[in-house]
Amino acid sequence: MLIGIDAHNLEGSRTGVGRYLFNLLKIWAVLPKENNVKFILYFKDEIPTDLPASDLFESKLLKVNSTACFTHWDLPQIAKKDSLDILFCPAYVAPLFYDGKIALTLHDISYEVLPKEFNWPSFADRILLRWVSKISAKKATVIFTPSEFSRQEVMKYYKINPKKIITTYLSVEEEIKNFNRETATQEIEAIKIRYGLKNNFIFYVGSIFSRRHLLEVIAAFELLTKEGEHQLLLGGRDYTSGRSVDKLVKKMNKKFGQESILRVDFLADAELKLLYSACAFFVWLSDYEGFGLPPLEAMSLGAPVITSRSSSLAEIAGRAALLIENNSSVEEIHWAMKRLAEDKQLRSELSAAGKRQAEKFSWQTCAEKTLGTLIYDRSR
Repeated sequence: MLIGIDAHNLEGSRTGVGRYLFNLLKIWAVLPKENNVKFILYFKDEIPTDLPASDLFESKLLKVNSTACFTHWDLPQIAKKDSLDILFCPAYVAPLFYDGKIALTLHDISYEVLPKEFNWPSFADRILLRWVSKISAKKATVIFTPSEFSRQEVMKYYKINPKKIITTYLSVEEEIKNFNRETATQEIEAIKIRYGLKNNFIFYVGSIFSRRHLLEVIAAFELLTKEGEHQLLLGGRDYTSGRSVDKLVKKMNKKFGQESILRVDFLADAELKLLYSACAFFVWLSDYEGFGLPPLEAMSLGAPVITSRSSSLAEIAGRAALLIENNSSVEEIHWAMKRLAEDKQLRSELSAAGKRQAEKFSWQTCAEKTLGTLIYDRSR
């Protein structure tokens, strides 16, 4: 069987889609040859040098400047020429001008459900993404979603037959799962010094959108500082209107008379492991997420987690986190923070429960279910 893959999200700095695809490829790279499966990976500008080595992979570089031209013109032409059994498109959209079989991953459809809050890359995306994504979903032979919540959303908004939507849960990078805090005490202390962190700090990491309620988290943190000495580390770029979170951080630190709230736009994976392990607890609220990987990463490293009951987050966290009912309630967020700040036993219980919950998610399972579906859907 010959499976084509739109692999251009592996190029450059990898965001969530690139990491998702890379983890699938690492597992598919070591498939037994008797499975009779081969893959062609199609790239736009460059072939990454860190691809998993495998005789099952063939890489083709199309050298197309425009992503739209790559996706909707060059990719379908070469896919047709290569006589693929199915084309796997892991990032929301598939070629409009391709009549072969397509497998599509919809990580979420926030651009459809909450268009005013979506971080549109360009004016063209604002006009075209919702339209192209919906057409792609209608054309696809099979659709993968990372949670049952996202599966239900695709059914609701796109009116897709539920039989062709498959939930394949994501997981945590092996480097994070295998991280040993006990042998990294010096590294943890070094990164705390680097960012000016004291023993008790609260952590958030991820792009900052209004739907993630960092303004309310900061307001709850202000209440918490009246009851004890804590710091709040916020990692990720501020995409809110007028960079409202960054402005509030400066205002609050001036009010505190010290750098109680620390801001950094980017944290490397190597730093994330250390900060998850070192934080007093992790806060990650959102009105809408297709999966919500940061809370799962935090749980896998033993950080007690506060997250939302909304969208996919309760599905992912299970009973291993404190769940916020109303993300806009400063009082409720403060209550959860206060409980974790003061209750050592609760922190210990959530830490252990979080590790057990994170173990339920596996890239191996995700990759096997995805490939099994791709092979099965050849005959549809």
